[in-house]
Amino acid sequence: MDIKRDYYEDITLFTSNVVKFWFAVLIVALICFPFVVLKLKGSSYYIYLANYIAINVIVTIGLNILVGYTGQISLGHAGFFAIGAYMTILGMSRFHIPFFPAIILAGLISAFFGFLLGIPALRLEGPYLAIATLGFGMAITETIGRWQFFGGRMGLEAPPLDILRPLGSFVLKSDTQKYFLFISICVFLTWCARNIMKTRIGRAFIAIRDSDIAAQTIGINLTLYKTMAFAVSAFYTAIAGGLMAFLLGFINPSSFNFILSIYFLAFVIVGGIGSISGSVMGGILMSILMIELEKIQELPYLGHLIVTISERWMDISGIHNISSIIFGLIIILIVVVEPLGLYGFWIRTKLYWKTWPF
Repeated sequence: MDIKRDYYEDITLFTSNVVKFWFAVLIVALICFPFVVLKLKGSSYYIYLANYIAINVIVTIGLNILVGYTGQISLGHAGFFAIGAYMTILGMSRFHIPFFPAIILAGLISAFFGFLLGIPALRLEGPYLAIATLGFGMAITETIGRWQFFGGRMGLEAPPLDILRPLGSFVLKSDTQKYFLFISICVFLTWCARNIMKTRIGRAFIAIRDSDIAAQTIGINLTLYKTMAFAVSAFYTAIAGGLMAFLLGFINPSSFNFILSIYFLAFVIVGGIGSISGSVMGGILMSILMIELEKIQELPYLGHLIVTISERWMDISGIHNISSIIFGLIIILIVVVEPLGLYGFWIRTKLYWKTWPF
């Protein structure tokens, strides 16, 4: 039996030599990925897609800390995403703060708002908390859109991504250069989240999710840990928002709407609630679907069929809505077949191969 004998065995990153081997393979694969793609495809599209995936993985992990590990629902994470994007750009362009301090400061500002939003969570739960967080997200978007300090409805353009200022100058211009920054931050934050869940804080989050009354009975401070969960989740989401600003190069309030919060929650559900690995898998799969389904009319055979049906029985101008319908059907199918999401499929696969061929 695999019995842990002390606390440090529980928090160790590499539990066996097999895990060390596959982790090394993963790191090598991530490093080689952009060079292999450029050589085989001659295009940076897939590198851009990898950057987009890394950002969504960070968001999914942050939201899963709140929803999956603490049991608190949120439909306002697009607001935290917007705070991270705008505060990072404003910090660099108007206050001349270097990139790393600017994005960390944006994360801390978002964490502060997350802390404030977590206060109503002490008395609200379920749909009532969902409505409260939804109102927060919509309020942030409307405030940004009406205040000229944030560029109003026109939005803001991201400054050059100089990661060495003021020590020097090294501007990341291409998707390949940004890839190594985004992936490094994604891997680091994933490792941090995994360790947080093994600490006293993470165990308190899980206890609150299972039963907040029982958690309070054993001495867990609900006020502290519920607000802390919102703050940590908001921090992760803001970091992702800051990176997204530089991936797109331009942001405006319409980019951070209510539907974005729904997508974030869908990432968590599809990947697997209460699982860091599930968050990574959900972020990867759903990001690919979001990008690829936008080009549904370009698919061989199926794309032509959809265009024909739209021209004959529907409005051809709304063909992009078909991608949303397919996206929703895929989510429903995954949830119905496996309530634990992709992480549940992964568990079943491991159990099957452990007992193979029986």
